Amino acid sequence: MVSWFVGVLFLSTLLLCSADVHHYEFFVRESNFTKLCNTTTLLVVNDSYPGPEIRVHKGDTVFVNVHNQGNYSFTIHWHGVKQPRNPWFDGPEFITQCPIQPGTNFTHEIILSDEIGTLWWHAHSDWTRGSVHGAFIILPAENDTYPFPTPNADQTIILQSWYNGDYKQIIDDALAAGVAPRTADAYAINGHLGDTYGCPNDTIFLMEVESENIYLLRIINAAMNEEQFFTITNHTLIVVAQDASYVRMFTTDYIMISPGQTMDVLVIADQNVGQYYMAIRPFSDSAAQPSDFITTGVFQYTNNEGGLNASLIPLPAMNDTDAMLNFINQIRYTNVSQNPTINVPADTDINRRLYITIATNTLPCNTSECVSDDRFAASLNNVSFVSPRIDILQAYYRNITGVFTQDFPFNPPVFYNFTGNLTDFNTVAGEGTRAIVVNYGDAVEMVLQTTRLGAGGSHPIHLHGFSFYWVGIGTGNFNNETDPSTYNLVDPPLINTVHSPAAGWVALRFFAKNPGVWYMHCHFERHNSWGMSTVLIVRNGSTTETSMRPPPSTMPRCPGT
Repeated sequence: MVSWFVGVLFLSTLLLCSADVHHYEFFVRESNFTKLCNTTTLLVVNDSYPGPEIRVHKGDTVFVNVHNQGNYSFTIHWHGVKQPRNPWFDGPEFITQCPIQPGTNFTHEIILSDEIGTLWWHAHSDWTRGSVHGAFIILPAENDTYPFPTPNADQTIILQSWYNGDYKQIIDDALAAGVAPRTADAYAINGHLGDTYGCPNDTIFLMEVESENIYLLRIINAAMNEEQFFTITNHTLIVVAQDASYVRMFTTDYIMISPGQTMDVLVIADQNVGQYYMAIRPFSDSAAQPSDFITTGVFQYTNNEGGLNASLIPLPAMNDTDAMLNFINQIRYTNVSQNPTINVPADTDINRRLYITIATNTLPCNTSECVSDDRFAASLNNVSFVSPRIDILQAYYRNITGVFTQDFPFNPPVFYNFTGNLTDFNTVAGEGTRAIVVNYGDAVEMVLQTTRLGAGGSHPIHLHGFSFYWVGIGTGNFNNETDPSTYNLVDPPLINTVHSPAAGWVALRFFAKNPGVWYMHCHFERHNSWGMSTVLIVRNGSTTETSMRPPPSTMPRCPGT
């Protein structure tokens, strides 16, 4: 009996300790890259664009030692990782930490919980994420399986914006002049520009496949300001996950993916042996249009004979709103054992309601480089976020006053026809570092209302530290009496970045059970740079297990301290 008990105890210990610990080294420095027949110096990780892939299993812990060997400071964010009770390593500059200065290093501890599938990491300072980014792959736990046919192989596909120039300098110059930054010079797939831009030296991404094999594509939109359509000519795509959560499988000819989002897609190599284009093209419903470029890759069967299949690339037009809606409306949560148990806050649970308008605005321009009296700005509930010089997490934890206020408005300060004709409407925003504050365990509903102020258009809104249930979507102004009846509370997607449509709204619900300071912002970088962001503070609960961990002693020092 004693031997049996010891054996069971040993087996139980093995099971409890099955999660692994991984260590990575990131060396961040400038390197030269030649594209569009032009050589550009970029800040990158380990001399690669995109950067190195992190590949671990569900529930593991990852340590990444980030060495800044470049010319300016930055931070790294682990996009979509919830970091339970651990906001110190979330990464956004002056939100949860101060930047890593040149010549220094900082080791991040990344704690995985229920995430499964594809996430990514990227710089979270200025526009440095344009070249400092890579995939964060979370495989099923040891001895676990996929909730779909096991693929023969997987392939990461990162969609990118390419600029001939330094990303930080581009946004610094635009902000100083008070103007919009220029649009991308090209788009890339895994660092390759394809064969559509006219430079004979540009390379094309090639994915080699075996006939009848199943492939899992891990698609990441790392573009700066562009939502993207993606397709593979003559092949059906099977969507199986979004934002590291499995979804009910559905087939489609294309996907539409917003900056910040990730999607896992199965494709079967079931066509005649040959070469087929994969391609991307931006989607936009804004008056501020991105560059309408098509970037190509190649889906190539082994032992193929002949050139590329000349079939028309089946991508929707850039302004095809119906194609966008037809795709995103098919996404649903799936009740499989590999997903966290669905836990959508019910109507009776909700005790914190926020109605947040999203807008582009103007503010007075006061620099010597200004080209006019006004500069571009952006806001949430008419508050254009001002980044402090001491990180908000430190100020909150140590009760440092004068860094932020706890009075972000839970409703728009002025109600108007948000989606009507606003040609002569006052576009000036207020400024501030104003935080949303809720209690641990609060059931939160956020309705995000896009407006026609400025250029209008859709917005990809990302919340750090959480996955939330996307329970509703609609056009026009949200009606709090009738629109909640349209909510999907049965199988809403569990995501971390939501597409808020032009002249419409989305509704999100979640339980605030991750104490800390968490950034919420538009993942169009120009909008984030203009102030389309805020901070969610979740107070500690009543126990150690519901409270933030204490700060590590190695946090980067803030400038001037």
